[in-house]
Amino acid sequence: MTLHVQFQTIFMMFLSGIAIGAMFDVFRVLSGKLRLPRWTIPLVDMMYWIVATILVFRLLLYSNEGQVRIFIFLGMGIGVCFYFAFLTNMVVRFTLILIRIIVALYRFIAKTVEYILIKPIIGLYRLTVIILGFLLAVAIFLYRIVLQLLYPLWRMLLWMTRPVHKYFVMPVWLKKLMGNIITIYRRLFSK
Repeated sequence: MTLHVQFQTIFMMFLSGIAIGAMFDVFRVLSGKLRLPRWTIPLVDMMYWIVATILVFRLLLYSNEGQVRIFIFLGMGIGVCFYFAFLTNMVVRFTLILIRIIVALYRFIAKTVEYILIKPIIGLYRLTVIILGFLLAVAIFLYRIVLQLLYPLWRMLLWMTRPVHKYFVMPVWLKKLMGNIITIYRRLFSK
């Protein structure tokens, strides 16, 4: 292994130490903001370590074909210390700002969908119900008026055909129909 490869490997491990520290802060901030239950903390920790391990070994494979030496751990340790000494506050602030932007964007999209789709559909439904209710009330009102106007004619028709009833036998179904019509009329207008 040449000196150039060793310095490249140390630099890559330094960067992976910084990346491990940044991922730690991002996971810490996200778990705090999402208010995860206590039982999920081991799962989040395991996910963190899996991602960190994959990152370190990918960089190690890229830089020196996966050879593990003592200076690799030294480079990672220096990177982690450098990160927590100088960069942690900046990454935490950036993560919080990014979370606020994502939450604001989500709220904006939700409000937009609500005002463009949901509220017009609800308003159209309510308007349809109001119009149909009004039309039904008008139809019932007109129906009652027509029945009231036709009732005297009906009574006059019954009075005029009373002599005919004496000579002709009215079918039973016609008697029931007339009785039902009179009963319905009395129910509607006796109130």
